[in-house]
Amino acid sequence: MNTNIKLLTLLFFLVGFTGFSQTAKLQGIILDENSAPVNGVNVTAGINTTKTDENGFYVISIPANEKVTAVFTHAVLKKNTVTVTLKPYEIYELNIVMNDKAESLGEVTVTANNRKRVEGITTLEPATIRRIPGANAGVENLLKSLPGVSSNNELSTAYSVRGGNYDENLVYVNEIEVYRPFLIRSGQQEGLSFTNTDMVQNVDFSAGGFQAKYGDKLSSVLDITYRTPTKFGLAAEASFLGGSIAVDAVSKDQKWTALTGVRYRDNSLLVNSQETQTNFRPTFADLQSNITFAPSARWQFSFLGNISQNRYNYEPLTRETKFGTIDEPIALLVNYEGQEKDKYETYFGAFKTVFKVNDNFTLKFIGSAYHTLEQEYFDIFASYGLGDVDTSIGGETRGAVTFNRAIGTQLNHARNDLDAVIVNAEVKGFHNVKNHQIEWGFKYTREDIRDRIVEWEVIDSAGFSLNPPRGFPINDQPYTPYTGPLVPYQNVRAKNFVTINRFSGYAQWSLKDHIGSSQVWYNAGVRMHQWQVSGDNINGKSQVVFSPRAQFAIKPEWGKDMVFRLSGGLYYQPPFYRELRDSLGTVNPDVKAQAAVHIVLSNDYSFKMWNRPFKMVTEAYYKSLTDVNPYTLENVRIRYAANNNAKAFAQGLDFRLNGEFVPGTESWISFGYMKTEENINDRGYIARPTDQRLKFGVLFQDFMPRIPSVKLYLNLVYNTGLPGGSPSYADPYVYQSRLKDYRRADVGFSYVFTEKNDIRPEGHWLKKFKDLSLGFEIFNLFDNQNAITNTWVRDVYTKNQYGIPNYLTTRVFNVKLNVRL
Repeated sequence: MNTNIKLLTLLFFLVGFTGFSQTAKLQGIILDENSAPVNGVNVTAGINTTKTDENGFYVISIPANEKVTAVFTHAVLKKNTVTVTLKPYEIYELNIVMNDKAESLGEVTVTANNRKRVEGITTLEPATIRRIPGANAGVENLLKSLPGVSSNNELSTAYSVRGGNYDENLVYVNEIEVYRPFLIRSGQQEGLSFTNTDMVQNVDFSAGGFQAKYGDKLSSVLDITYRTPTKFGLAAEASFLGGSIAVDAVSKDQKWTALTGVRYRDNSLLVNSQETQTNFRPTFADLQSNITFAPSARWQFSFLGNISQNRYNYEPLTRETKFGTIDEPIALLVNYEGQEKDKYETYFGAFKTVFKVNDNFTLKFIGSAYHTLEQEYFDIFASYGLGDVDTSIGGETRGAVTFNRAIGTQLNHARNDLDAVIVNAEVKGFHNVKNHQIEWGFKYTREDIRDRIVEWEVIDSAGFSLNPPRGFPINDQPYTPYTGPLVPYQNVRAKNFVTINRFSGYAQWSLKDHIGSSQVWYNAGVRMHQWQVSGDNINGKSQVVFSPRAQFAIKPEWGKDMVFRLSGGLYYQPPFYRELRDSLGTVNPDVKAQAAVHIVLSNDYSFKMWNRPFKMVTEAYYKSLTDVNPYTLENVRIRYAANNNAKAFAQGLDFRLNGEFVPGTESWISFGYMKTEENINDRGYIARPTDQRLKFGVLFQDFMPRIPSVKLYLNLVYNTGLPGGSPSYADPYVYQSRLKDYRRADVGFSYVFTEKNDIRPEGHWLKKFKDLSLGFEIFNLFDNQNAITNTWVRDVYTKNQYGIPNYLTTRVFNVKLNVRL
């Protein structure tokens, strides 16, 4: 323990506090009074200069974290002057209207994140996302270090927010909703997140109390924007876990752009570190492209496409897990035969067009189609033994299994297939009327799901087959002869052809105003959602819900820069297909929408410490849930009861302090307290599967003072234990034990070859690179044994069921090369 503390202390204080320069970008379109693009405008910012092209477009680099004056001059039109302050790597769009009558000489300070600040949105920097180490690095890896966001599985991109489950989070890319696979039951099977980190320009996240323009989920919104290239560029990465490459391309007339990324991942390095010995090589690959066409300054078209393929071939061999107590240690020994072959293929395409009718009215149309083909095939035979562990001191057999108290076998079989197509068509409008902003939208969604489930489990303990836990007499052999039928312990067989038609819409109003000398912001809106489920022998009723939401923020005219925000409303989550299907595969078409009343009170305090910018955000929240659809959680697979027979609540406090602990780099400390419980059929409140009481996270970036080219990145997470879960067929009131606390530290060291490019002479070979770095990563630095869920093993002699932890990855080393042109 002392060694671990010393090592962690060394990592924090190994490096010093000397800054290094970072940049941001300013870009936009210059128009004249007639809204025509202006060619040849000189743009000067600091020591950099550029000119607008025939489309009025410009892009210029500026220093980050300092005031920079941008000057726009033209041979005929009057000069414009704007002062901007941007974050590192931020790309801010600044469009200017120039005329020949009056100069704009006044200073205008652009604060890019003011709107997000009053809306309660957390912005994550793409550069930070790329740098921070993690077994499944990406946007979700960084989210898990935020307060209120929990995940006890480093192999999964799934996360829960403030007591919600994995299905309660909205994810948008370029305003287009994206979906998760249906059949995946383990983090090992997930592979790649939809979001390609190399293509990201902006990441916004809201953990609750979000506006009406966002869709119908109960917990959170992740809003991602891909960048629009301005010139040729290339980003590549290679490591022991796979590789990726992303290419930016721009046509000569700047009207066409294409951003294309290819990724490949092999999780063998991670899964082979687990306790189950396997012949296992899961591979995941995808191709993603974002193409834009701007025929004029007012009209833009874009296409986002994605093809991904995940193959999961799994052949377990042996497993040995020791658990129990110090006084009575127990070991589970398992020998396996058989294999699992899973395949997940998804095809996604979305078309979007944006038409700026005038300076105050913008129209958008979005159409998308998502097609997933999933199969889950396995036949795995396991012979297991529960044994006592020798604890004698100094004995030759210390730690070995000396007595098998139970012997049994288990055969699992599945032939599950799913074919789903989801089509969306949406129209959005944005109006700017003086200080008022009005937004509205209408959306049609059609979901066609073809699902076949053939899944059974046979359990034999000491030579006697066990009957199902419900509906059959107890098989009490060898003490009592049993003459009943021999049937599987679990047997699920179903074939469902389901269609869901949905109509939804929203309207919201926003206003920035003053009360005395204090600035205030108002937002109010409402969503409507109507849906109906139909299919073979299925005829659900039409259901409609309305979701009013509001936000109020005030910035008092104090000496301290503080914003107070109150937000909330009534949030509904109309059921998706998985929420309609119970543990036996039966679809209930009349499942109601789960409802939640959100109340979020927050304080956002910006200040300077050590003459560097910092921010402290504190949020208190309460959610009251009704018509709750109970579920069980097994790794990342959710099985719903497909009814609305529960009520629940979630309450908590989130705290985050972020800023430049080291000059020029962003780090943060986060803390969260949360309690969520549910009451099923008025039997009393018990912990929900996501009841994560305490959360502590640290994200830290630094560099060596004498070798500034060596960077350090630390990602540290501590979560208290989740409920251990229960089998889908069991009574959750009986299974209320908790897993051990989740503790994980991932650290990365990177040598940046291009660190001194600004002082290198022209023609130097490293000048061709924006970034060239070689990194070394250690996942699970302190080799903690973290568990995601329990395997339930039955002892025929004592009639007990033992919850045996399923441990995650151990300490793993990785080497990574990054190249950016």
